[in-house]
Amino acid sequence: MKVARCETLMANAGLRNYLFIRLVTDTGLTGVGEASLEWQEKTVETLVHEWLAPRVVGRDPFDIELIIGNLIRDQYQGGATVMTAISGVELALWDIVGKACSQPVYRLLGGRYHRRIPAYANGWYGGAQTPPEYAERAREVVGRGYRGLKFDPFGTAWKELREDEAERAIAIVAAIREATGPAVHLMIEFHGRLDITSARFMIRQLEPYAPSWCEEPVVPESLDLLAELKQQVQTPLAAGERLYTLADFYRLIRLRAVDIVQMDIAHCGGILAGKKIAAMAAAQDLRIAPHCSVGPVALAAALHVDVSTPNFMVQEAFADFDVPWRNSLVCGWNPIHNGEYVLDDTPGLGLELDEAAINDHPYVAHAFPSLWDGNWQTNFTQNQGQQEHT
Repeated sequence: MKVARCETLMANAGLRNYLFIRLVTDTGLTGVGEASLEWQEKTVETLVHEWLAPRVVGRDPFDIELIIGNLIRDQYQGGATVMTAISGVELALWDIVGKACSQPVYRLLGGRYHRRIPAYANGWYGGAQTPPEYAERAREVVGRGYRGLKFDPFGTAWKELREDEAERAIAIVAAIREATGPAVHLMIEFHGRLDITSARFMIRQLEPYAPSWCEEPVVPESLDLLAELKQQVQTPLAAGERLYTLADFYRLIRLRAVDIVQMDIAHCGGILAGKKIAAMAAAQDLRIAPHCSVGPVALAAALHVDVSTPNFMVQEAFADFDVPWRNSLVCGWNPIHNGEYVLDDTPGLGLELDEAAINDHPYVAHAFPSLWDGNWQTNFTQNQGQQEHT
């Protein structure tokens, strides 16, 4: 069996454009992947067709280690764009392999380790401005069964945090904690906004509200600053979504700069790379909580890593707060139920693309807002959490 063709399909999903990859083999088997990357979907698509496809077509899809290893070696420059393209193809290769073996991918990764896949909600607070509005939204999310909520309370802060920005952030966190009670996990998203002094101050101010973690408190490329901060605060730290190579993750883990490693399977090299990162983290008694803020194929890949990995902690969930047509893009696939994921035994990744539904939602330029735009929280998911809760 050889890969005969590489195709891409793109669909708008409000805040983002989802770039799907489909590999077709000479036996008729197909594999789906995802290479969505905010602001760069068209660039990734060009890279897939001009550089990556010629290096994949004609190859045996079972040779994942060789194919992906060579792609990472050959790309030379590195960075999010090329690693996302490579990751998307890697997911599609695993989908083919699972289908060829008539097995779900997780069984090829070591089998089911976890019976449950807990989820935490993200994207739920779009449009909220005041602490009472955040609290009201939080109660609604907990009512859907979620026992974890992630949110960015910092507006458009950058580096130094003004007094009024700090007071507003604390008020938002306090209101959400009061609304949800002590049993719900709160994950505070910093989006790499602050310098180390402001981050240290803010994390200490938030300690009374018992965050489960503070995420990307300083710029993601500064692992030394992150490690320094880790030694100065009590609250667990999480990061890793904007790292792209095994070497980057090795350094993050060796420095013990975080408590929770957040590789993104759709950006870090794919499923096999995700398992390697998890193994490095396990050797340092660190847990993983894979980042996934894009589409359903990337989510499916993350779930197969989650369920088969001993040091998995919790999985990010945007699906309930995405556009109403998200599930239609993948033939109605929706694994979230009452705040948890359910992964069945469908061979491969477990979902297929609906080309007609994808064509009904064409690409939209500049869909994703800057996180330093004053309107980003209003536009965050564009208040599109309208899907039926199941």
